[in-house]
Amino acid sequence: MRHAVAALIASSLTLFADFAVLAAEKTTPEAMFEQRIMPIFKSPNPSSCVQCHLAGVDIKNYILPSAEKTFRSMRDQGLIDLKSPADSKILKLIEMGQKDPKAPAIHANNRKAELEAFTAWIKACAADKTLSESPKLAEAEQAKPPVPDAVIRHARKDRLLESFERNIWAMRFRCMNCHTEGTPANDKYRKQFGDRVAWVRKGGSGETMNFLLESKLIDVKTPENSLLIQKPLNAVKHEGGLKFAVGDQAHKSFRQWVEDVAAIKSNAYQKVADLPPVVKSPRAFGTELWLKVGNTPPAWGDKLLQVDVHARTADGKGWEKTPIASTDRIVFGKGSMWQHTLTLFAEPGSDLAKKWANGKPFLPRGTYLLKAYVDANGRLKKDWKSPLTDKDFVGQVEITADWREGYGAMTAADGRQFRK
Repeated sequence: MRHAVAALIASSLTLFADFAVLAAEKTTPEAMFEQRIMPIFKSPNPSSCVQCHLAGVDIKNYILPSAEKTFRSMRDQGLIDLKSPADSKILKLIEMGQKDPKAPAIHANNRKAELEAFTAWIKACAADKTLSESPKLAEAEQAKPPVPDAVIRHARKDRLLESFERNIWAMRFRCMNCHTEGTPANDKYRKQFGDRVAWVRKGGSGETMNFLLESKLIDVKTPENSLLIQKPLNAVKHEGGLKFAVGDQAHKSFRQWVEDVAAIKSNAYQKVADLPPVVKSPRAFGTELWLKVGNTPPAWGDKLLQVDVHARTADGKGWEKTPIASTDRIVFGKGSMWQHTLTLFAEPGSDLAKKWANGKPFLPRGTYLLKAYVDANGRLKKDWKSPLTDKDFVGQVEITADWREGYGAMTAADGRQFRK
């Protein structure tokens, strides 16, 4: 009997030992990698990276088929913190999407799964002395995105939003009467043409950009044929008629942004030299401040007219070199008249830019200098990127303006009074 009990105890201890070994095996870095990381690597679905990046990076870019080499690759690129695994850079990158409360549930679910899997695996790797002290992995063997960091940053949605606000959102006043979600005019057109006409969203610039990125208004293959550009040009029938002229400020802004989106989505940016040049420009703010020029000279008729608005210098003795506002449009030749809304400008980060960003952009009552430029020979139709320059200058005039808002409260100037 005593021997039978002893044999049973010995058998039980062996069984418990086997279970202990099995449990230990399931929590090794290699086992966790196979169970939790490889499914992410093999998944055909994009990772949570797409929440913050339009292109250029995926969590799969950092994973190799081998658990050991994946760890060494991440460690050697500074993505793993051995002393404080929970503070590892790769985990911080995955967590970034948590800051967006409006993120779709699918992104939140993907991010949660990725974060839990990588957190557990990295902690197990850091606790494994053999792994943590393993030699460096040759740079050629390291797993990383196929494009440089600068290209990845350029495709980040927050960077794209900055560009969107500068190029599209500031110019929305040319389109918003019919395209703003929830307005009577938009409700009418939405019933006729569908949701795409409501592309200026109630939620603001970010929601509007996200809507456009998912819409059919942008043609990635041939961006110049995008409906977002062709409609306001009236090249494709537009209920609102002609809103842009080829080469005018809005057309330039819309087309530059759309072409950038198309290049990002089609992975056209493979190296830093492929990126568009960084242009230092003032921050733009669209307004409902209308400027009208009546009695336009016959030579301006049916041509693109740009009017820049210059404010007084601080000492009141001259005019600021750079305009505080500008706008352009085709002159109505038969009516000898031109009118349009102003876009205001302020230096990025300036007190004025902050003030306008946090409230309604406006111009104070006062005296201003209007400078007019005409595309007399249709140069911009042939080269839409070309700007109007001093060679296109046709005259200037001083005005005193109240700058009231609205179509019925236009600030007016007389075209006959412009002098070179």
